Amino acid sequence: MRRVVHSKFAGMHPGAGPSGNGGAVTSFFTGVRKDRLLHEQVHDPYRATSKPVEPCVCPICHAVFKGGRWQWLEFWPADSHPQTCQACQRIRDNYPAGFVTMSGDFIATHRLEVLHLARHHERVERAEHPLHRIMSIEEHPDTVVVATTDIHLPKRIGQALHRAYKGRLDLHYDKESCFVRVHWTAGADRSNKTNAKKRR
Repeated sequence: MRRVVHSKFAGMHPGAGPSGNGGAVTSFFTGVRKDRLLHEQVHDPYRATSKPVEPCVCPICHAVFKGGRWQWLEFWPADSHPQTCQACQRIRDNYPAGFVTMSGDFIATHRLEVLHLARHHERVERAEHPLHRIMSIEEHPDTVVVATTDIHLPKRIGQALHRAYKGRLDLHYDKESCFVRVHWTAGADRSNKTNAKKRR
């Protein structure tokens, strides 16, 4: 097993069926209606009980809390209050809010391609939402596990993988612990179908 902590993704300003080939998507919701999936409630232990004093800046990633939300700014007032953002707290505590597990024979031959897609969607998401980040990536021979600082990014990565390569996508959200697990799997024949599509 190889565990890779991607600090440049995790904490920094963006500017600085069974065979797994049926295209199936299943969702599991624990204690929450489907139309409320991924709406963070007070169950999140890292969710602030009150809004930070504005403006404040995270001393680790330099995200700025202003206008009621965390955002990336080129400049901020010199007297901004220091406050560690929730994403950096989770990274510090090694306490992810979600996992994306990618498995199947497809991973063995397309690992870099799949990781590139996951990182691309993380960069896009993080540029608009500073608290949505990849914490770490664990690589196994036929499995890759991505840990995130939020509950939204895993779903977006999983859906992107399913759109690109089909396979099987399972989503499980546990409201009580404010935690999401996404499992995407695809078999080796996804490679042949993908190449055939590119040749057209």
